[in-house]
Parts: sequence; C-alpha cells; structure tokens
Amino acid sequence: MSDGDDVLTVTMNPAVDHTISLDEPLEAGGVARTDDAQFDAGGKGINVSQYLTALDVDAPATGFLGGSFGLMIQEALDDDGVAHDFVEIAGRTRLNTTILSPDGEYKINHDGPLVGGDDVDTLVERVRERSPSRLVIAGSLPRGVDVDAVDRLARAGPWETAVDMGGSFLQRLDADYLVCKPNREELGTATGRDVGTIEDCAAAARVLRERGFRHVLASLGPDGGLLVSEAEALYAPALPVDVVDTVGAGDAMLSGFLAGLVRGQPQASALRTAIVVAARVVSVPGTRVPSFDDVVADRETVEVRSV
Repeated sequence: MSDGDDVLTVTMNPAVDHTISLDEPLEAGGVARTDDAQFDAGGKGINVSQYLTALDVDAPATGFLGGSFGLMIQEALDDDGVAHDFVEIAGRTRLNTTILSPDGEYKINHDGPLVGGDDVDTLVERVRERSPSRLVIAGSLPRGVDVDAVDRLARAGPWETAVDMGGSFLQRLDADYLVCKPNREELGTATGRDVGTIEDCAAAARVLRERGFRHVLASLGPDGGLLVSEAEALYAPALPVDVVDTVGAGDAMLSGFLAGLVRGQPQASALRTAIVVAARVVSVPGTRVPSFDDVVADRETVEVRSV
C-alpha cells in the first residue's frame, strides 16, 4: 500500500450500473426489447475515483465489494486504470438499472448487502493504511451500517473529508468536513428550508455550512452549481449541452471541484472546473468516463457571480 494519495474514495454500497436505451416508450404489460445495454462500475465514490483518475488526479477507490457483481466492478476499474483496495464482504454487491426511454428516465436501485461491524472496522484500518490527503465518502449506506461510520472514518486520521450523501444523513453527521455535495432536494431536506430560487439555495447552504462543513457545493441540475464558504457564496449556471443521461452528474461536479482544490485553484476556478466536468458527464450515457480534454479552456466560458 502507498501512503499520501491525493484523494481516496469510499463507496460503502457500490453497484454495477446497468443502463438500457429503448427506442419506444415503456408500456404496462408489454415486452420491451433492445440490443443496447451497458454495464459500468457504479456508486458515487467509485464514480469520483473514475472521473478524478481521468483528470490526472491520483484517486484510488475502497469500500465494500462481494459476489459476482463485486468482481465485475473490480474488473471494470482495472480496465479503466483506476486503483482500488476494497474490503471483501460475504454479501453480494447490488445491481442498479437505468432505463432511457423516449418518455423518460426510469431508475431501479437495489438496497444492497448486509455489512457487519467487523467489516466496518476493516475498512477504517484500510483507510488508515492509505493515509490520504483527502477522503471522499459518498453514496448510500448498506444495511447494517449507520451514519456514525461516516463520522468515524472522517475522524480516523488527519485527512480532509468530503461527503456526498442524502439530506437526512447530512442532518446527522457530527464530524468536521471539508465539503458536502447535496443536490437541490437534499439541500432542502437537510435544512428544512425552501430551495425554490438560487438565492433560497444559497441561504439554505449557509445554514448547512454552519453544521461543520467548510464548503457546501450544491448541484442544481439544469440550473448549474452553487458554492458557499465562510467568505462568499458563488453561483455558476450550467453549460448548454445536450443532456443524454444525468447519472453521475453530481459526482462529476464534486470531482471537478476536488480536482481544482488538489491543483490549488481558487474557489471560483474550482467551481468552474466542477461545472465543466459535470457538463461532459451528462453528455454521455451511463457513468462511462467522457473525454476531459480542454477542460481548462472550457472553464473560461463558465460565468460565476456572487449570491
């Protein structure tokens, strides 16, 4: 094991992402047929590792894997050149399915395997062995694991920790964090505040930041992204792109922001990078990694204003 990784991601409930594209709308009782199916290594932390690796940031992945789907994820990461060091569990890693149909996007997500306390202990030690500069804990929690495991990982070493979880989980975290990355709905759930406008979102993010997050990076879908820190609140609209699939968009935004921090970019530039990376990801189906060529040039096209 090597010490000093720039970023280490933790995905406690990873999945094989199964994406299906249909030419006709789904109909109840009908049989839909397609010859277009895609399988990707999925889970928020894994996505962040893939995107950061493509952005030339050292970002190995860890977490829990088990069964045949777990092997598929490891093989996919090997193919993509993403380093990994997962804790093997007795349960089976889940399968998540996204159906892209002319009448909409449908998602079916499994809950995931049962994970025991000994598995969590092993994961904490695995993270300590890696001793990263920054830790990313992202995604849902498997059965048997509570939010206190997230705080435990954040406090297990001197690293800065980023977290991307549901709003109800963000309410319960107690450690100090570098950044949290809620979407609009999660921001509202975590704070109980209205998030109808950009200004509303900024006010809610300020409330959330006071709970132990140095930065709040909110992904606002087609409205772009918002970054709130102690000193300022910055908003950047989304870039005009043809949106093919929104899976991984928030993970891409967090990846771009972290890549900016790793390279010492000021906050406004890191937000611009986040917007560009997210735009590239939503332009391809599934969680496949798009080309990140010319990210620096495209970053200059992103407008940022204070809120």
